Amino acid sequence: MDFFQTDEILEIPVSELQALFRDLIQVYDTLNEALKDAGIMQGRELGEMNTKASNAVKAEKSPIGKLTLLNAYIKKEIWHIRNALKMRPTFTPTGEGKIQQAITKIQLRASAIVEHVKTIAQGKKEVAFNSSQARDFLSGREGKPPSRRDTIRALRRAEKICPALACGHTPNDGRQTTRLTATADNLKQADILKVDRDCDIRQRSRLDEVRIVFFKEPGSSA
Repeated sequence: MDFFQTDEILEIPVSELQALFRDLIQVYDTLNEALKDAGIMQGRELGEMNTKASNAVKAEKSPIGKLTLLNAYIKKEIWHIRNALKMRPTFTPTGEGKIQQAITKIQLRASAIVEHVKTIAQGKKEVAFNSSQARDFLSGREGKPPSRRDTIRALRRAEKICPALACGHTPNDGRQTTRLTATADNLKQADILKVDRDCDIRQRSRLDEVRIVFFKEPGSSA
């Protein structure tokens, strides 16, 4: 790549700087979406970074300064993604020659919930297990309660891995509390299935795309 001479003065139209600024914002937003979808940064942590970046860029008066700041925050997003890629689950061949992914926390929680619901269903015709009960149950196992969102994700995963369970909202509940329901007879005969979610595949694909774009192997063509 050729660089300009340090003593060279350029006249750049404002429209071109604005176009470059919009492109950098799009890059930032795309990386932001990848961070969120892949679960690398979410909720308050992601919101605080976005607010800090937005305030810093707005406060900067120089157009070049705005571009430099935005580029710095893009580098920060890439740094988070790169660290996540270094710590991503290791894939190892199984005896059958297949690739097996490390089990996720949501999957573990869902499996525990299924077994717990089977236990409390004993001696009953029907059973219901809502998100509040699930948070209390998981809190007892993990030492602290998971977020409401993660609890609901575990309940929905439990429905997928155990066909006898149905996940929905509690009737006549203004808060629309999420719950699992099932008949005891169906639960007795139900096995836990192994489910690979489409969103898991999309998230891994998104991370792979980012890795290919920003972290090419030495000697690879640009």
